[in-house]
Amino acid sequence: MRKTPILKLVYEPEQACRLRLAAQGFPPQRALEISSYLAQATDIAPEFDAIEAECRHRGMGFVPLALDDLPRLMGACDPETTLVWTLTDGIAYFRGGAAPAMARLDSLPVFGADDSLFGLCQDKFRSGAVLRALGMPAPEAGLARNGTWIVPPPAAENGYFVKPNRLGAKIGIWPDSHCRSPEEALEISRRIHDHYRDDAIIQRYVPGRNVRASFLAVEPGCGPEAVGVVFVDSGGDFQTMTDSLALYGDTGSAARADGRYAEPQIVSVASRQPGADAVIRGLCERLMAHLGLRDVFSADFRVEADDTVHLLEFEVCPGLPCFDFRDYCGRQWNLSLPEAIAETAARRFS
Repeated sequence: MRKTPILKLVYEPEQACRLRLAAQGFPPQRALEISSYLAQATDIAPEFDAIEAECRHRGMGFVPLALDDLPRLMGACDPETTLVWTLTDGIAYFRGGAAPAMARLDSLPVFGADDSLFGLCQDKFRSGAVLRALGMPAPEAGLARNGTWIVPPPAAENGYFVKPNRLGAKIGIWPDSHCRSPEEALEISRRIHDHYRDDAIIQRYVPGRNVRASFLAVEPGCGPEAVGVVFVDSGGDFQTMTDSLALYGDTGSAARADGRYAEPQIVSVASRQPGADAVIRGLCERLMAHLGLRDVFSADFRVEADDTVHLLEFEVCPGLPCFDFRDYCGRQWNLSLPEAIAETAARRFS
């Protein structure tokens, strides 16, 4: 008798993270801000039934699995019928990076990048160094801890962009994060350390429009031709933490309720700057071939008017329920998010 294959989507809830941060002494507002990185776990939960229905339609089971339940249930998984898909990552404030490593311990098939990349992408300074070593156009950067240089910043005629080194989702990005001098950058690093107990990466500021590249291998073996490359215009030079908090998760729900929610505009890069689109696809091909990105990922770029491209960072667990990834699933695959998740898993099993 044929066993039923099961997709297990592993995630860390915002509330579980918030409670853990509170136990570590973070004040409520800071815990709320930090945990917002896990907003996709909140935003995708209402669609678990739809994902389950799409999986059932394709002859599969679907089990959404909170990260804290993973160690207890992992041993009961059958490697022949289980596919582990990690929804949320993290190595410092978040713990999702443990999921693919634990799956590997039990020889369970994993959808997504090798677990070593889960740690690399969370450390912006180290990942930037690796990207530059691979010849990628990643901005040079310094590193500071509470007002003291660990690595001095590069010369920068357009100033610096300062953000927490191990936090994403725009946490710790303020209107003055683009500053002009090393002294201003150090002052922001003190604020980052005070708020989040993190180092600050001080990147050479690069001009241009914000671009998101998204990838989901619905068809196994597809390559950079399946990457979606779009301008994401939020009305300003860059998104701040306040902007991000109004879009996703628990804080986004409140923003939608009182009318503060406004999705950034999405425009295909190929329709405006085909040269830049070609460069970005080439970089994504190299990220896949040389760095090991596969199955599902995203990358953030800045694109100048002359098609100069800057690679800012990559993500191995992109925000699947976010507006830009939903748009990608519709544009590239003509599928809703639940359909895309189920179809991707079904083709892996087949």
